This record gives sequence, C-alpha cells and structure tokens, in this order.
Amino acid sequence: MNCFVSVTLAALLLLAACAPQRPYRAPVPSIRSSPAPARIPPPPQAPSPPPEAVIKPLPPDPKIREQDLKSKAPSPPAKETAQQPTSDEVREAPEAGAALAPPLADDSSLLAKITPGVTPQRAASLRLTDEGSKLLDAGEPAKAVTRLERTIVIDATNPYGYFYLAKAQYRLGHYQESLNFLGVAESRLSGEPFWLSEVHALRGENYRAQGQLQRAEASYTEALRLNTGNRTAAEGLTRLQLETPSANR
Repeated sequence: MNCFVSVTLAALLLLAACAPQRPYRAPVPSIRSSPAPARIPPPPQAPSPPPEAVIKPLPPDPKIREQDLKSKAPSPPAKETAQQPTSDEVREAPEAGAALAPPLADDSSLLAKITPGVTPQRAASLRLTDEGSKLLDAGEPAKAVTRLERTIVIDATNPYGYFYLAKAQYRLGHYQESLNFLGVAESRLSGEPFWLSEVHALRGENYRAQGQLQRAEASYTEALRLNTGNRTAAEGLTRLQLETPSANR
C-alpha cells in the first residue's frame, strides 16, 4: 500500500515537471497611480552672432601727395601779446564801470516829501527849504540864507535845510562854511543816495574853488559813483580834465 502511494506521487511529480510553463507577464499599473510628470523642453538657445565683418582699410588715393597734405595743414594760431593797461586806464576803469549804471530817479522835490505822516514842524521846515532853493535859482543867495536859516530853527533834523544852506554859502564864496554845512547834511542823509551824490558834487565845487583839485576830483568821482546822472559832478570833472590835465595824474 505504501509502495503504491509512493509510485503514484512520483508519477504526479513527473507529470508536473513535464507540463509546459506559463509565460511571465509584467504587472499592469493601477489606474489610481499618479501620472508621470510632463517633460519640460529645454529653453531655446540664442543664435550665435554672425562673425564680425572685417573692415578693410581703404586703399590710399594716389592723387593725394604728401606735399598737398603739408600745404593744407592749418597753421598754429599766433600768440597774442597781452598788453598791460596803463595807469590812466586803471584809474579810469571804475569810472567806466560806474557809467554803465542807470541814473537815479530825481528826488529833488521837497514838497513831495510832505506826506500825512510828517510832523507839522518838518512840513513847515520843508516848505521854507523849498522857498530858499527857489531864491538860489533866482540868483539871490543872501535872501536864501535868511530863509534857510529859519528851516533849521524850526526843525534841526531837516537835512535838506543844511544842504541848501551849504549851497547858498558856496554861492556867496564862503567855502569853508559851505563844507561845514555839507558835513552835517551828509550825516543825516545816509540812506538817500540821490542826495548823498548832491552833497559830494557840491563838496567838489568847494574844493575846486579853493584850488584843492585832487580832493575835488575825488568828490566828483564819488558823486558819479552814487548817481551817474549827477550833472554837477560830470561837468565839474570835465572842467578839471580840460583846464588842469595834471590833476588827473
């Protein structure tokens, strides 16, 4: 019995070994698996630049000769010799520069200075000063002095009264008295270039009358610096240059 079972098992094993084998198949991927990532194409490469063109030099023109090049070459500019200004030009330079400035507006009207804010004393003094200036224009300096002296009695701070008193004394030939009044007027006219120019011009007239020509020239020049339209200073300076040329040296 055991022998029969053994023979039967052996036969079955032999048959199983002789049976044909089934071919191997790869496992099918599951539908639920994640898809494969998309393939990103590489960036396009920039085209290589074309080879630079070779610049060939132009052939020399046989018609151009070295002799022509030399003849056409520009000659170097000649050096100008700097001229030093003379002493007279240096002295006259400030005067020429000052002449370019426009003249100041006429501020000689005294009655226009009587404004609502002016005190009664100053207003009365200005009216008397205006009357004295008109007597000077009429050629009556003595009468003008009497009238003008009252102006500074009423208002001792009236600078125009001192100026016209100086002008009256100059007309009378009292040059030192005129210079004294001009000193007082100048100290009270520091903010009025028009009247300061008149003071310096009249001072120049006094110096010229006394024969102090250099001082006269300096005063005329200062008057023109302050106001290029000062006729008294311009005419006085011209007289000095024509009558005494040595005064300018």
